[in-house]
Amino acid sequence: MSHETAVEGTNYLNNGYSLRSWFLTTDHKRIAILYLFTIVLFFFVGGSFAVLMRLELMSPQGTLVQAETYNKLFTMHGIVMIFFFLIPSIPAVLGNFLIPMMVGARDLAFPRLNLLSWYVFVAGASVTLFALVTGGLDTGWTFYTPFSTSYSNTRVVPAMVGIFITGFSSILTGLNFIVTVHKMRAPGLTWFRLPLFVWSLYATSLVMVLATPVLAITVAMVAFERATGIGIFNPAIGGDPLLFQHLFWFYSHPAVYIMILPAMGVVSEVIATFSRKEVFGYRFVAAASLAIAVYGFLVWGHHMFVSGQSVYAGLVFSILSYLVAIPSAVKVFNWTATLYKGQIWFQTPLLYAFGFIGLFTIGGLTGLFLAAMAVDVHLTDTYFIVAHFHYIMVGGAVMGFMAGIHYWWPKITGRLYPEGWAKFSALVLFVGFNLTFFPQFLLGYLGMPRRYYHYPPEFQVLNVLSTAGASILGVGYLIPLIYLLWSLKRGKVAGANPWGATTLEWQTASPPITQNFPTTPVVTSGSYEFPALEEVHSE
Repeated sequence: MSHETAVEGTNYLNNGYSLRSWFLTTDHKRIAILYLFTIVLFFFVGGSFAVLMRLELMSPQGTLVQAETYNKLFTMHGIVMIFFFLIPSIPAVLGNFLIPMMVGARDLAFPRLNLLSWYVFVAGASVTLFALVTGGLDTGWTFYTPFSTSYSNTRVVPAMVGIFITGFSSILTGLNFIVTVHKMRAPGLTWFRLPLFVWSLYATSLVMVLATPVLAITVAMVAFERATGIGIFNPAIGGDPLLFQHLFWFYSHPAVYIMILPAMGVVSEVIATFSRKEVFGYRFVAAASLAIAVYGFLVWGHHMFVSGQSVYAGLVFSILSYLVAIPSAVKVFNWTATLYKGQIWFQTPLLYAFGFIGLFTIGGLTGLFLAAMAVDVHLTDTYFIVAHFHYIMVGGAVMGFMAGIHYWWPKITGRLYPEGWAKFSALVLFVGFNLTFFPQFLLGYLGMPRRYYHYPPEFQVLNVLSTAGASILGVGYLIPLIYLLWSLKRGKVAGANPWGATTLEWQTASPPITQNFPTTPVVTSGSYEFPALEEVHSE
């Protein structure tokens, strides 16, 4: 990607060290760092709940916590990890940091709105955490009615208020990205010269803006019914509990793509850079991002095959669920074709991208099992669902996040991490993940229900394997935290472009100067016209 720019000036990290300068900043890069610290904190909070669950499930009789506490643990784990880590992780951190630079702009379209989105996120998360530590919540992260509206005596209303507030953060971020991509692209940066990461975040932003208000309205109605006793979802007083499921999943299935589409964008960038080739079928991969976003609004009913909805509705949702796999498959096949005869450079980001492709493919294929009504009836609410979900979300979204953090870490900090430790941690994480969640496919196939405090003794061996895998997985997450923090002071200086990448963000200093580009870049070619790998190594 040809351009005209300079790389001189004060970088964003050195432009004022005071807390005030950080908490009042409108620099998109600093706001991304604020998001990064926030969501990493929530990741370990949510992970701690998962550790307690896995320790509890080592014994069939459950000896660590009481049944009521266990119900709260899986609820709190789901809420924290989904709403306060997975949904904001790549858009709020990598998207915030990179979108303006990737399109050649000095900042997002609405810098103050961007800062407000972080404050709204922190406010909503704080309210929800307050609910979790002052009594907890036992409804499951899905808040199914009428249990959440009438029967649970836990902190339903404050938890939902927090999620309601947090939703505005997603809407503000999505709106900012959409306007930035439409209005602030550098001269010459046409739509089909955009990096695929930008395409993925653009599609994600459309989902965030259109779907999040539905969740906000839904949780507001639950809180209102609980506070006033009016019958919206409670069948005892004329309400309809299935209405809640329709509204909730109308948001929550597109929310899966809010989590996975950005990771797909990361993988596209990593595959291209470390194979030294343009992504095969670039236009098809870009169109697939938009297709996934559109299809995501049409398949919510496959979560409701056993809810009593019409068999004919179930048939339609089943067919649509198979169709939504097509654009995802386009991406996987095109990434594979890109690697074919490429100059493969086995660096850590590429290892995480390989992990993403393998684990996401397993998650996607098992999703096709669940799209078949006859199979889904038997597997619903078993550990097969837990395993499928985590292969998509942890094997997919978290692997993508780790690939992105490692790929852009030299750009964010100006420092390189120790490559040996990074590759080792990627291997540990991959092994730990599969040992944790693959046994859960077997548990679900054998009929073990999810969310149960006790289970028959014949399931203990597989549960112990899963718990052992979780301990390895935890180590796999701790190692990067240590060496990335270490690299901030002791890592080798990265240089502006250690990977020899060709998108615009790599054409400025590392870490970037405050205004990104002293002069507006002028783009004269596509995003993936690579020099030979030997030229990168010789620099």
